[in-house]
Amino acid sequence: MEYVINFTWDDEAEVWIATSNDIPGLVLESGSFDALLERTRFAVPELLELAASTPPLSLIFRSERHERMVLNG
Repeated sequence: MEYVINFTWDDEAEVWIATSNDIPGLVLESGSFDALLERTRFAVPELLELAASTPPLSLIFRSERHERMVLNG
């Protein structure tokens, strides 16, 4: 089974946020993308176990970051 995990950058809070429509209860945040990736790898199996899903599983990580730019003109 494959699970999609979305990583989104929150510019105001300056953190990455991990969420998933496939994994109930997954909401994590960290100022470091790598740290969040590692936390997510540990949290997902626990959350799936609580939801009574069984391994094996495949995780798909998607990241997104938006930045605003002001042009001088």
